[in-house]
Amino acid sequence: MSGDYSSKAAKLRALLAGDRITRAMGAHNGLTARLAERAGFEAIWASGLEISASYALPDQSLLSMTQFLDAAEAMDVATNLPVIADCDTGFGGPLNVAHTVRNYERRGIAAICVEDKMFPKINSFAAAAQDLVPLVDFVEKIESGKRAQRSDDFVLIARTEALVAGESVDEALKRAVAYSEAGADAILIHSKSRQPKEILEFAARWTRAVPLIAVPTTYSGIHEDDLHAAGFSVVIYANQGIRGAIRGINATLVTLARSGRGQAVEEQIVPMSEVFELQGMTAKFDSRA
Repeated sequence: MSGDYSSKAAKLRALLAGDRITRAMGAHNGLTARLAERAGFEAIWASGLEISASYALPDQSLLSMTQFLDAAEAMDVATNLPVIADCDTGFGGPLNVAHTVRNYERRGIAAICVEDKMFPKINSFAAAAQDLVPLVDFVEKIESGKRAQRSDDFVLIARTEALVAGESVDEALKRAVAYSEAGADAILIHSKSRQPKEILEFAARWTRAVPLIAVPTTYSGIHEDDLHAAGFSVVIYANQGIRGAIRGINATLVTLARSGRGQAVEEQIVPMSEVFELQGMTAKFDSRA
């Protein structure tokens, strides 16, 4: 494979091996990815939740691989940052995961993340059953995905939902070890606890060299420096961007609908010149307009 396809993957691998925590920001299109880069994040998380929400659809395995892939590619093109694509359960069995790897790698995406829940999955924070696939079946998915990649730089992340499903830290560790032995390049350990206790226990008992990834959505009080000190290499802010966008857009639209004039929202929205800048417009906004 040419170096052009693997350059961002190589950048991500260098970040994983670095002595600082890598901060990945959730995004759902090129614009939000560009804003994340401008804010100073080191990687983009092509969030399944955010992409689904952008279609006004549940995060419940409703969109196709192609729709997720197109969104991830738009984010990749819009920034210089490596993109980590949330691929849910891998869109099916081992052959589907292999197909996913080949397509994402061909498009230049640095990494994909696959989780060990049953298909169709439902968002981890939904009040619904979070059923796990048998360990041996998910190991087969990881092995199939690793066999399919062409560049050594491409990163395949195994995400265990054991804690989300109500299983013990012991079970989460058992699964994570098996996934790392199957070739996973990093382990994402997910939790919906309001406190980071089980995440920190998992990290304290992790003895393998495979990097760990945390997603502090519910245990948001912990600082990323403390996660790094505990042994995590990556922190993903998976959904804060779209949650902030929904609040901001909603406030603007409500004000506009009530006021009946655009001037009512001018103080709370960005000027057109900033939109032009984010678009990479070669022509400046005409201030006389």
